[in-house]
Amino acid sequence: MNNIKTICVCGAGTMGSGIAQVAAMAGFDTIQFDVSHDMLEKSRSAITKNLEWYVSNGKINAARQLACLERIRFTGHIRDCIADLCIEAITEQKEAKAALFSQLSVINTSTSIFATNTSSISVTELAATVQHPSRVVGLHFFNPAPIMKLVEVVKAAQTDTAIVETMVMLTKALGKIPVVCNDAPGFIVNRVARQYYLEAMKLVESGLATIETIDAVMETTGFKMGPFRLMDLIGIDINLAVSNIVWEALGKPARLIPSPIQKAKMESGELGRKKGKGFYVYGV
Repeated sequence: MNNIKTICVCGAGTMGSGIAQVAAMAGFDTIQFDVSHDMLEKSRSAITKNLEWYVSNGKINAARQLACLERIRFTGHIRDCIADLCIEAITEQKEAKAALFSQLSVINTSTSIFATNTSSISVTELAATVQHPSRVVGLHFFNPAPIMKLVEVVKAAQTDTAIVETMVMLTKALGKIPVVCNDAPGFIVNRVARQYYLEAMKLVESGLATIETIDAVMETTGFKMGPFRLMDLIGIDINLAVSNIVWEALGKPARLIPSPIQKAKMESGELGRKKGKGFYVYGV
């Protein structure tokens, strides 16, 4: 843990931006990388606005706000991604993640740790593509990363036990609650949550209840968000990708068949909050 001074977050989308903010607020020198200049600017703007909210609500003072921003270096150059810990938070595609890790392994030292924020892809398979696979681990944050406390620390078949222990300590230093699990389809949360989403969509498909009713019932019974509001927040494309990966990895059981409702939303481009429309309509 004491050897981690610099954290590089690859991917400046909602999740990557949130993780970068968390790292900077915890006092780590942070590199935010993305190949898209527009995404980097959106990340810079989002982090700035979030910190301004913390100041206005008395969560942090102006000095800490400035210090956090000064700790983050935004870059579009992969050669700048040299850090003690590199966290990838890019598209949920194994080939893309493996290619990124391959690039990072060339420019970093043999002691650098590579963590994937994947929510469903096999960490063991990703580790197999990297030199020194024992330094690859899963760090699955939840959206929005600055707010959600849980982080799944996923141990691949190759991951060194000392790396797992280091990630547990790091996660706590970030102000999060770590849960260690072995690599398996969907890990813990997404494995259990499939039924939350799929059963809700089956109810709608069968005409037994509306989207609004299901969300209202689940929220009334204690869930912070109903399944449809939560899918809109996560991104329907991401949620569907996870459903497909878990379904296929477990041998395509009938109980986990991805919903045609989600597929239709995906095809129409109605991906949730980030697009202004999903199961609900949002202001853009």
